Amino acid sequence: MNADKFLEVAANFPEDVLLDQRKYEHPLVERYATKEMSFVWSPAMKFTTWRKLWTALATAEKELGLDISDEQLEEMRNHIYDVDFEVAAKKEAEFRHDVMGHVHAFGSQAPKAMPVIHLGATSCFVGDNTDLVQLREGLHLIKRKLVKVLATLKEFALKYKDLPTLGFTHYQPAQLTTVGKRCTLWMQDLMLDLERVEREIENLPMRGVKGTTGTQASFLELFDGDHEKVKALNKRVCELMGFKTAIPVSGQTYTRKIEFFILSVLSGIAQSAYKMCGDIRLLANLKEVEEPFSKTQIGSSAMAYKRNPMRSERVCSIARYVMGLPEGAANTHANQWFERTLDDSAIRRIILPEAFLGTDVILNLLENISDGLHVWPEVVKSHVMAELPFMATENILMECVKAGGDRQELHEVIRVHSMEAGAVVKGEGKPNDLMDRIKNDANFAAVHAKLDTMMDPKLFVGRAPQQVDEFLMECIDPILAANKDLLAVSSVDGVNV
Repeated sequence: MNADKFLEVAANFPEDVLLDQRKYEHPLVERYATKEMSFVWSPAMKFTTWRKLWTALATAEKELGLDISDEQLEEMRNHIYDVDFEVAAKKEAEFRHDVMGHVHAFGSQAPKAMPVIHLGATSCFVGDNTDLVQLREGLHLIKRKLVKVLATLKEFALKYKDLPTLGFTHYQPAQLTTVGKRCTLWMQDLMLDLERVEREIENLPMRGVKGTTGTQASFLELFDGDHEKVKALNKRVCELMGFKTAIPVSGQTYTRKIEFFILSVLSGIAQSAYKMCGDIRLLANLKEVEEPFSKTQIGSSAMAYKRNPMRSERVCSIARYVMGLPEGAANTHANQWFERTLDDSAIRRIILPEAFLGTDVILNLLENISDGLHVWPEVVKSHVMAELPFMATENILMECVKAGGDRQELHEVIRVHSMEAGAVVKGEGKPNDLMDRIKNDANFAAVHAKLDTMMDPKLFVGRAPQQVDEFLMECIDPILAANKDLLAVSSVDGVNV
């Protein structure tokens, strides 16, 4: 749309509508994500972290002997949070450099400290180290929400650990499992994701104090060639920013492989969520399990009776996007020439926040879905009983053999009955009558009296209930116990479920 066309179209709108609605709004931020994850990637978080880094750098430089006064440091500390974004924008436009724009904005509020702000540093000192702070804070939020989903699913698994249900292979009826056991399959995937999140948090390094090409030359100059002081400066800044370690070596930037690893973890969470919600969507079609559905919710504008699994579909939709983001991180790392190129900047501004915002949405939806999953036991039972006669034939055969029957002859008789019963189900659309056929066949007289007992679905679920108890006790309970403080924390409002 050219400028003239835009003005022509805009003239049709009331002025207030035009002002509010003429800009694209990112749906992850405006429609789905929580305020807390949005804040992690906000300008406020970014630029106050820059100021914290400049303050930490100056603090460490003073401790190691540079001529920086307590008054200068106090002035910097007093102005960490009151960023003048208007001044910063004007300075950035003037210098065509965002970091220098904020150096001058900070300096205008802390004029005595201006000479020591950013002393010896390059732009990536604040840029890259802030990215790592944001990645760390984002991972902590993701961890908390994973723990909460596991806690919610635990209750569901316990409640339905004994309820027999059809297991499926190739989406064809297979041996029975239980509703609770199936839930543990979802939980195990999320548990493995949590382990990787914790590993990334534990091992995430800071870029540290490295200089323009990673050689620390400017800091070596500041400290008159004292290598030990430069090493101590790097260590101390990391400590002040809450990091255990700095990356051992870098160019101007830290290796972008770190971001590939982290986005791969988030992709893994998206995969687990897609698997779980894909199962729920299939179960909703079977009318066995349904996600929460509010009293006033409309499933279809045309078909008033519909109860569409909209939350699960939203999870799958966003998960599909998050799963694709590691490719961008992989290409970004592969294309960093020598000590750095700037073709990493624009894509990282997009994919890093979006990966975390998307995963945040997914986990909030998973908790909401898990907390309101509705099981229809009678429907589950009807599907079980429609297939159970076929599954029970082996047990019937063995009981008859124990009573003196010929295994091969009985096998042929039961095979014929099974084929004929299957033909009735598929060809005539009638219920499975295999048990009636067996009840009326003298060859199976040995089991006629106990046939109903042998058809109890709970006899066909193996160790599924025990596996649920063991999995929860051995794997999930230790996680919940170790993270009980996270379970007490409430999320900030803002997610649309």
